[in-house]
Order: sequence, then C-alpha cells, then structure tokens
Amino acid sequence: MNHLQMTQNFIVTDCQDEDEEPSEIYLSVLWQSGLLAVAYYISGDCSIHFMPDTPDTEQLQLLSRVIADLQPRCIVTSAKQEQNFSDFLRTLNSAPDGEADGRFKAEIVLFPRMDFALPICKQRVLAGNFSSLPSNLTEPQKIVHLSSIIPFDCPLMICALGGLLKFLERRRIGIELEDSSVAVPILSFKKYVLTDILDMDRDTFSVLQIFKSEAHPSVYKMCSSVKEGLSLFGLLNRCQSKWGENILRLWFMRPTRNQTELTCRLDVIDFFMTPRNQETTDNLQGCLKNIKNIPLILKRMALSNTKVSDWQALYKTVYNAVCIGDICRSLPQTVTLFSRISSAFSSDLHYIASVISKVVDFEESQTEKRFCIKPYVDPTVDDKKRQLRGLPDFLTEVARKELETLDVQIPSCSVIYIPLIGFLLSIDRLSFMQDKSDFEIEGLEFMFLSEDRLHYRSERTKELDTVLGDLHCEIRDHETMIMHQLQMLILEKSAVLQDATEYVGQLDTLLAMAIAARENGYVRPCYTLANTINIKEGRHPLMGFCSGTFVPNPSQTGEKEKRIKILTGPNSCGKSVYLKQVGLIVFMSMIGSYVPASYAEIGPIDGIFTRLQTRESVSLGLSTFMIDLNQVARAVNNATVNSLILIDEFGKGTNTVDGLSLLAAILRYWINKGSSSPHIFLSTNFHSLIQLKILPDNPTVQYQTFEWCLDGEELVFFYQLKDGVSEVSQAARVAAMAGMPDEIIKRGLEVSELFRRGQAIQCLNQTAKQEKLEKCQKLVSGFLSLDLDDPQVDLQKYLTNEVLPFSSIL
Repeated sequence: MNHLQMTQNFIVTDCQDEDEEPSEIYLSVLWQSGLLAVAYYISGDCSIHFMPDTPDTEQLQLLSRVIADLQPRCIVTSAKQEQNFSDFLRTLNSAPDGEADGRFKAEIVLFPRMDFALPICKQRVLAGNFSSLPSNLTEPQKIVHLSSIIPFDCPLMICALGGLLKFLERRRIGIELEDSSVAVPILSFKKYVLTDILDMDRDTFSVLQIFKSEAHPSVYKMCSSVKEGLSLFGLLNRCQSKWGENILRLWFMRPTRNQTELTCRLDVIDFFMTPRNQETTDNLQGCLKNIKNIPLILKRMALSNTKVSDWQALYKTVYNAVCIGDICRSLPQTVTLFSRISSAFSSDLHYIASVISKVVDFEESQTEKRFCIKPYVDPTVDDKKRQLRGLPDFLTEVARKELETLDVQIPSCSVIYIPLIGFLLSIDRLSFMQDKSDFEIEGLEFMFLSEDRLHYRSERTKELDTVLGDLHCEIRDHETMIMHQLQMLILEKSAVLQDATEYVGQLDTLLAMAIAARENGYVRPCYTLANTINIKEGRHPLMGFCSGTFVPNPSQTGEKEKRIKILTGPNSCGKSVYLKQVGLIVFMSMIGSYVPASYAEIGPIDGIFTRLQTRESVSLGLSTFMIDLNQVARAVNNATVNSLILIDEFGKGTNTVDGLSLLAAILRYWINKGSSSPHIFLSTNFHSLIQLKILPDNPTVQYQTFEWCLDGEELVFFYQLKDGVSEVSQAARVAAMAGMPDEIIKRGLEVSELFRRGQAIQCLNQTAKQEKLEKCQKLVSGFLSLDLDDPQVDLQKYLTNEVLPFSSIL
C-alpha cells in the first residue's frame, strides 16, 4: 500500500490582536519675529498635524499651552533661535520630571538652521512619500493636491513641517528595525486648532476628580498598570470601542468654548435620550463593539506588515461602519453628526468592504495563518491550487510506477512534495541498510534520511520539479502580490477610513454620555452669550456613589452683581463639595455633556482655576501655603471676566493674620474690577473677614452659608445653601462627631477662649514641668563639677548611674 506525505517548511504561530502600541507625539516648533509655527507627528495613527503661523507673545504663552496640551516626547527646533526662545527651551529642559510651571518636560532635539531653510523644507514636503495620496498622480498634480491640504502661504509652518520630516527620516519612528528603504508611514495631514479650548491646569483636573488613576487591583498588574478610579471620566465612559474612549478622553482634556460644536454634541445626546430611540441606540452600540483600531491597521499596511487578524479586524470594522452609516441615513439629518456620517461614509466605504469580502478568504487564511484569496479572483492562483489539490492522486500513480523499477526487496514507496525542496521519492529504511554506502540505489540520487525513511531524487521527480515547480511558494508569492495591490488600493482610500474612525469615535462618545445622562437623570445645559452662571438644583455627579442622599443647591452669578460668592459655615457643612460641584457642572457643560441639575444656563466660560485641597499636595514636599500661593497666583494672572475661580480655605497654611491679609487683598483686587471680575466661589473660615468689615460693601459680593442647627449638644447639618454668614466654625462639635477624645476637645475649648480674650495660655501640669526643670539644673551642675582630669573619676559609672536614669523621665 502506498502512502503520500506532504510537509510544509514553515511554522506560523497563532495571530491574535496585539495590545495597542503606545502613541507618542513628536513636535517641531519655530518662533520668529513674533510668529509661532507648529507641526507634530502622532505615532499612534501616523498623522501629521500643523498649526499655521500664529502670533505669540515674547513670553511664548501660546507655545506653553501647546506643549501642555500635547505633552510631546520630543521637541525639534533649530539650533539658532532668538534669545527668549532659547531661554524658554532651557527652562523647559531643566525642569524636573513631570510638570513645571505648566510645562511638560520633553527631549529637546536641535538641528542645524539649514535643515529649516524654506526652499529645502518646501522641497522635502513636496517630495514626501505619503501613503494617503493616490499613486497615479503626476508631480504637478501632487503639488496641487498637497496645496489643497497644507497652507504653503505660511512659510514658517512649512519650515517647521520640513524639520519634522527630517527628524522622522533620521529617527525612523516606528520602523527602527525595518529596511532603510521603508519610509516612516504618514497617513494623513490635519490642522491643529487650539482656539476655543477651555483653560485648565493639571491641578484642576486632579482636585475636581475629572480623572483619577488607581493601582490595578490584580496582583499581577499592581506594579505595572493603573485603572480609572472614582472619577467623572469613569462615570461617563460607557464607550463600546477603544477609539470612542480615546475621543472621550480627548474631549475631557480639551473642553471647548465653541458653543456651536457643543450644541451639535448635545443634539445627538438629546436624540438618544428619547425613549422611542432606544432600539436605535442598542443597534448602534452593537455595531460599535466591532470597531477596531483602524489607524494601527493602516500603519501596518503602509509598512507591509499586515496580519490575518488585521484583515479580519478591518473587514469587521468597515462592515459595521457601513451599517452605522445606513442607520444614520435613516435618522434626522438636522442633527449635524448624523448628516456628517451620512455624507462621510461614502461609496468608498462600501467599495472597501466589497473588495475585501470578494478577495480575502478568511477561512483559509485562518487555517493557513497567512493571506489567502478566494476562488475566481485570479486564474493563475486557481490553476496552481487545482494542481496542488490534485497532487495526492497524481503522486500515488507516480509512486506506483517508481515501485515497478525498484528492487524487489523494497516493498513500498511514496512520492512526497516539500516546499522549497521539491518532489522526492521516499522509502522505508530496510534492515540491511546500516551505513551510508548501503543507501545507494542505482538510478536514484540519495538526499537525506529522516524518521527512518530514505529520500531520493529520481528522473521522474526531477521532471515533476520542472513541470510543476514549487507550487506552495508560487501560490504564496502570487497571493502576497495581490495582498500588496489590495493594500495600496485601501491606502489610497484611507481618507474615508480616517473620517469613519473619527465620526464613529464621536458617535460612540455621545452615546456613552447619553446612557450616563439617562441613568442619572441629567438635563441638557443651555448656553448664553450673557456672562452668567445659572444652575438650579445642582448636584455633585460623584457624591451619589458615596452617600445615599444628596441635597441639591443652586449656583447663580449675574453679569454685574453677585459675581463673587463668599461661603462661610461650620466645618463639614458641605462647602468644599459645593465648590467642586459648581466646577464639575460647568466643566461638563464645556464638553457637551448633560449635567446633574434641574436647569443649567452657562455663559461663555474660557477657563476654570482652582485652589482646592488635594491629598497629592502633601506628597509634593511643599508647604500648603506655597501650593495656595502658586494656584491662586495663576488665577490672578490668567483669569478673565469669563473665567470661573474656585478657592477653598485660602491662607490656612500660614499665620492667621498673614493668611487673612492676603485673602482680603486678593478679594479687594477682584472687587475693584466690578462687573469685569471673574466668577468667583470662595469658602473661608476667616470670620474676621466679615466681623471686622475688611471688605467694602459692593453689589458684586454675595455672602452665603449652609444651614445647620443644634439639637441639644448635637450638631445637625442640612447642607442647604442660603444667603447670610456664619460666624462660628463649631470645630469642637465637629471634632466630637469625628471621635476625638473628650479631654482633648475640652482643652481645645479652653485655649480658644483664652486666645479670644487675649489672655496668656498656661501650659498644663505646670508643677511637674517645674520639677523637671529643677532636676535638669541639678544634673547639669553635677556634671560641670566633675574633674575629668582626676583618674579617680569613673565617667562611665556616672553616666550609667546618674544620667541614664534621669533621661527616662524627660
């Protein structure tokens, strides 16, 4: 009986989706004659962003915001710069790790000025190999095409962009191990706009718990991974796709003042909040679960490093994106996002899905662990595969003929095919075949011994090699060529995939916001051109998860009156929670989210500045008062009439008089601005600020407190905001509620009363203190009376018997 063995000489491991590659930003920046130009590359989606030439101050305030916003890994610039720019880079580079004065430390890379020359940079841009451009463009057409994307009338920006391309070529971001002929993939160009971004620093994000990172609870990931804790981001993040989560985080990091954009976002949430649209919501979320990381797949395509899992993910994503587009076309086109998706998800998306479906054989690709095409796509491949499938019967017949010519001692043989080696005659090793000389058979060429079987070339197998060739390799080479053609076709239409990724991310984000709003009873905020804040029955969005009940409170500021709120009240009455509540509601309005209130009307807020307590402040190694001053100084220097400022217990980290004086001076500074004052919410326990009438009577100032009462000796909080002042802190009763021992509370009341009357504060146990003092004096006198030169004096004995016993009572 003859046997056929077919072997493959390659090993393929199971291709699974890998973890998403870390995304890093590489920034090229130039500043010249008061103009700032910026271009940067994002390694995650292989996109280049550029900011046209924009005026900036001598202090480079705009550049500081750009760096704080982008947090680049590298900053590329010319080695020859104006002095103030050099000083800025020197300060940035000498800052400690992390944040320093609002700036983010990054590697500074200096190139010769010639690398930023305009003619060279323009030529570098025009000669660039960009995967997103159609491959059939002539040079003049390419110039026209790039001119429609990149503003060549901004010379400084072109220089920055040219320097960035030079840096990418030299550093080879993401392709360090690739052949030198492989260029850094650039899949898209986008304009970078910082206008209309709400001004917020890192402290504000931290103290308002907008983000909250915690160590991962898994013992395996505890030291290497973090997860989102109790935070606003964690509350609203119901996204189904990774790209939706990225968009949500981006909106959180860049809250906008553009009311048109905010209204468009709210329109989408409004639509999905309607109960009759619940089925549409479920259908869209079902599609969104299958949206994968398209920028990463396109990057691999540009590098010709696509895997079977990438083709599966791409097809699944495109197919579900087509479904999302079809659903959105049936929705009201008056909603801007639905209209944009309907137009952006064009026939190109259908074409990509159709081509992949018709070309890629996913079942065979999964089995073979490589790219395989379907039947009838290419006649040549079909013919070779038919030959390959027909080999078993054909080779069985060849083996039968070979056996007829062999020695009668050989009972059986087979003809096998090994890729890259060819066709071989295989026979069992017989008992008399001990040495290599015994392997020789007339008319056959011995090749090798494997698993006790001898392999030979015969005239027939050589003829098969000539006629049939290496079928496996030929099929793989031909299918690889088709895969490359398919990749180029998809990359040429990558613009529609980029748009689909962006709009799908936005849709996923807004659906997540809508679900959170529906579950928590949020309402749509209104935007007004009047410089006011009007919140009714506002609630802290996170406190509901920490306490069973929550008392809502209003927050109102006028255009000319009551712009400065001074909050007083006992400790633990709710002042700090209220300040954070105001900040969070305004912040949520600036990302286009529904808010926790019964009504919210928000004016054109341009920044949120805070001085609130954080646990992180203790770990900085700085005094609380220094942190106070830094945070309030940023508010004083940067806040405008449209800013919101939240200050909690300013000045309590230093001398009472000094803290009170500084607080009064800061408030007077803002009071003197009148209706040009920012929106200010300030809580304080400096009752002298009111009792001594340090601040002038002014319509811009409003005093408010929280209701409380005494039920016998028990302090009861109602957490209800009202007009008025509270001149007592009730610290002793709050301490008793916290479990402080009675004797400590009693002593605290005694000291407080003596201090209030201006009387001397006597130390407790004065008699015992006097006795200790006398014993100390006696010990010192005895030591001084010792004659250390006298050999009869045993100093060790004196220390043991006299000094050490006394030290135990000190």
